[in-house]
Parts: sequence; structure tokens; C-alpha cells
Amino acid sequence: MENKTAISIEMVIDYIERHLNGKIDLETVAIAVNYSKYHLHRMFTETVGLTIHDYVQRRQLTEAAKLLVFSDKPIIEIAFICGYESQQSFTTAFTAMYKTSPAYYRDKQVFYPLLLRFVIHNRKLNLTLTKSDIQLAAMEDIPSWMELLRLVVDGYPVLDETDYLYKLKIFIKNKQALVLRDGELLIGAMAFSTPPCSIEFMGVHPQYRKRGIQKLFIDALLEDYYPEQDICITTYRNGDKADTGYRKELQKLGFAEQELLVEFGYPTQRFVLSAKKDDDKTAERK
Repeated sequence: MENKTAISIEMVIDYIERHLNGKIDLETVAIAVNYSKYHLHRMFTETVGLTIHDYVQRRQLTEAAKLLVFSDKPIIEIAFICGYESQQSFTTAFTAMYKTSPAYYRDKQVFYPLLLRFVIHNRKLNLTLTKSDIQLAAMEDIPSWMELLRLVVDGYPVLDETDYLYKLKIFIKNKQALVLRDGELLIGAMAFSTPPCSIEFMGVHPQYRKRGIQKLFIDALLEDYYPEQDICITTYRNGDKADTGYRKELQKLGFAEQELLVEFGYPTQRFVLSAKKDDDKTAERK
């Protein structure tokens, strides 16, 4: 059943990617791939981690951002190309996601994606992975790490791949990068710096996002690398429409909200996971 679902979702994504220059909704896609829209909605959301509406919006706005930087097309034409009925509706949606207007984004001439095409892996998921399966990353992991990064780019606004790659090599060299594989497939990665302990990147393949992989990485960091240390990470602010659920994931892991920040011109918020000290552990045992 898992393989059949993956093949079906791949067909859906192929259809969406071929029709990004028009209006796409759940009913249109369901008719095109011969599924009931209710079944398709559930299947797509469970596999991709986004609704079809959210996937389409982020992909269309990413393509719009690309056109703003790499073409001379008028903004109103780009709006129509990317499925919007007016420049005003396009500007509203674009500004909500990119935190800047299309005109200002074009002036900056720096492209970064909200979401890249989702790549489905047609394989049975390993549900028995544990913390002990997490290993230190090596330089040969970089290509698959970058593939994973592109799948989870929705969690990292204003990403510059060139700068990221440079920093990733340093993390690996300093033994501050961890990876988790399911067979040949890299399904999770974490890079961290210290002191204090700060997670610079934590990415989990979307098809594994509900499998508890994030907790495995946090447990590895707390138990094997930096016991009894607080861990911090930054993510989207509350109410940011670009957030596809990263704040909620961190809160489920026990992270607490801290101060508001602005990183690379983007509004974010710091979260902290307070480590349990020896006194706390003794009290728990009592």
C-alpha cells in the first residue's frame, strides 16, 4: 500500500508541476488523477506534510520569485503566469510569504525558494530506527545532505546554498554534524555549534516527519554530545504564514519560546530546550 501511495502522489506532483502557470485547486487535481478529492487530500497531506493548496501556493510563489529576479517580465504578467487573478492578490500572497513586496524583492536581485519540487521515494519506510542509528556526518554525505536540504527548504527562509555548503563542510570537519539513513536514503540531518549548544540545521525527510526522527536527534545531542546543556534553535515567529508547522514541532519536543530576532533580514524567534540537570533527575527518581 505504501508503494502504491507513493506512486499516486508522484503522479499528483507531476500534474501540479506541469500546471504551475495556471489556477490549480484540489478538485481540479482530483479529477485529473481520478481520485476522490477527500481521499486525495488525506493521502497527499500525510505523505508530503502539506495540503495541495499550500504546496501549490508555495511552488507558484517560488516560481514567481525566480521570474522576478531572472526575467524582465512585468509584475502583473508574473502574477497571471503564476495563477493569480490580479496583481493585488499576488502582492498580498507574496508579501505574506517573503516578507517583502514583489517590487522590492526584484530590486534586491537575490533569489531563494519557499519550496522546491517534492521528490517522492517509492520505498517501504523503516519504522524501527533508533538513536543508535545516528552517526557523525562525513564529507561523502554532502551530496545527499544537500538533496535533503532542498526537500526541507520550507523551514529555512533566506537560504543561500553556497554559503550553507561552506558552513556545512566546517560542521562536518568539527564533528558537529549528524546523519540518519534508512538504507541508502538520508532521511535526517543535524548541524550544531557550541558553546552554547545551538542547532543550526535539523532536517527530516517529509515522508518521515511523523516518525519521531526529530526526537532521536535531540536525544542524541543531549545524551551523547552535550549532556546537561540547554539547546537553542531559531524558527518562524508565531503567525508567520510561511511556517508549515516547524514551530509546533519544536513545542512538541519541549522547546520554549524566547526572544524575537531578525536574521538575514527575516523575522524569527529563538526557542530553548532546557536540559535536565542531575538534581532534576534525582528528584524524578525519588
